[in-house]
Amino acid sequence: MRALLLTILVVLAGPSLAAIDAYEFKDEQTESRFQELTAELRCPKCQNNNIADSNSPIASDLRREVYRMVQSGASDEEVIDFMVTRYGEFVLYRPRVNEMTWLLWYGPFVLLAIGLIVVVVIAKRRKRSAEPGADSSGLSQSERERLNKLLEQDKK
Repeated sequence: MRALLLTILVVLAGPSLAAIDAYEFKDEQTESRFQELTAELRCPKCQNNNIADSNSPIASDLRREVYRMVQSGASDEEVIDFMVTRYGEFVLYRPRVNEMTWLLWYGPFVLLAIGLIVVVVIAKRRKRSAEPGADSSGLSQSERERLNKLLEQDKK
């Protein structure tokens, strides 16, 4: 019974006993670069976390690799290029602007412009039809005369 309780306690407490990455940096600038880079890179396994927040083993490996590269003097672009080469554009939370991502970056603005044009066109049509003396029925003069004759016959 005691062994069972101990086993249950270890299983439940296991995640809280997970190892925490502790890195030492040369200076605060290097540490802030590391923090920014790990916040910008997406975990390939979790997909909704950056590698700074993820507890997955691959995120831990990526943090270690970013740390190694930052400590060796690699620029931010070199670190990001390395990760993109290895894991693809998906690893970036903010994909680069290129021919593959134009729709992603500019699509919302195009849709907004189309929506504004549609709203303006609809508003102008309503304004025209609401003007005094405007024919809102869309009938020609001969059709209106025929309709009036039919209505008068119906009243008799």
